[in-house]
Amino acid sequence: MWRHLASNALTFFVVALLLVAGAVAWGARMYSEPGPLEAAICVKVESGTNFRAVSRDLEAQGAVASGAVLRIGADYSEKANLLKAGSYLVPEAASMEEIVDIVTRGGQSTCGTEVVYRIGVNKTVIQVRELEPATSRFIEVAEFDPASEETPEAYTRVTGEADTRYRVAMAEGTTSWQVVTALNAMSSLSGPVSDIPAEGSLAPDSYEFKPGATVASILERMETAQDRILAEAWAERAADLPISTPEEALVLASIIEKETGVPEERGQVASVFVNRLNKGIRLQTDPTVIYGITKGEGVLGRGLRQSELQRQTPYNTYIIDGLPPTPIANPGRASILAALNPDDTPYIFFVADGTGGHAFADNLADHNRNVAAWRAIEGQQSGN
Repeated sequence: MWRHLASNALTFFVVALLLVAGAVAWGARMYSEPGPLEAAICVKVESGTNFRAVSRDLEAQGAVASGAVLRIGADYSEKANLLKAGSYLVPEAASMEEIVDIVTRGGQSTCGTEVVYRIGVNKTVIQVRELEPATSRFIEVAEFDPASEETPEAYTRVTGEADTRYRVAMAEGTTSWQVVTALNAMSSLSGPVSDIPAEGSLAPDSYEFKPGATVASILERMETAQDRILAEAWAERAADLPISTPEEALVLASIIEKETGVPEERGQVASVFVNRLNKGIRLQTDPTVIYGITKGEGVLGRGLRQSELQRQTPYNTYIIDGLPPTPIANPGRASILAALNPDDTPYIFFVADGTGGHAFADNLADHNRNVAAWRAIEGQQSGN
């Protein structure tokens, strides 16, 4: 009898072990296999919340089949206490393992709303953008010029939300004065500054920040980025350039930046200026003359007068030889690379061609024909 009871107990124990092992294998498979989501969603993790609350939200949105398995997996991987507050994009068919990684890693999969301050050459605009989970793309909700337009409700609403992201997007060709003026006017930054960084020393790029960050901290990041870009480009520069220092390269790059907005033209425009410097021909470029008038404080807003083209300033390249004394704007990486690795061309002239680009020439006769063609286009556009 005792032998029979022992045999039954052993059988029961083995069956129980097999059931437990099967349950563990089933749970592990469910935890790591693709989940039931048919389209990406945003999941918000509140500050101070726990995995139980998060798992209930995920179950309600159809992201996981079992909140209990999610919590057990988080416990087993020792991530249950690593939740990061924020809004997170959970992609289509994400596994529980991937979801746990997303909400505990933080930062990389953030979704929701962002406010972008776009500092441009002519003005600064503020954009409010929201992530569309189905496409994983931000769509514009509002855009306005804070200097001349009323603040939309969308901006007021999202700036009061804790998980809204903020970025400064600085365009190529802006001046340091324009950047500082725009940053000082941003209510989400603190500590306005009065000193203007050296022209050309700020890298046009996108910079994420937290509300309350200082203007000085943003400028420092911009300067550090530009120093790195210039150093890397200088180390890979072409041989026999008519510039001898990184500072001169920055001056040349800023002129290239202001002369063309067509990416594929930068190397050609750079070649014109390099060829002129090599031949001892004055650069004769309007943007430098304009900088001599405005000092980078805003835009001229009109065409140059003949008297201004003849006026003696350190930036009037119709009168001075070589490069002006400083950059005339903050050039982007592409213009810096073009200045230090220009195309190999015979060109020494260029003029607008009416398409947004330029017509290039290696002799005065061809250039004069290009100029005449441009004047005809200008006449048609003005109705004369």
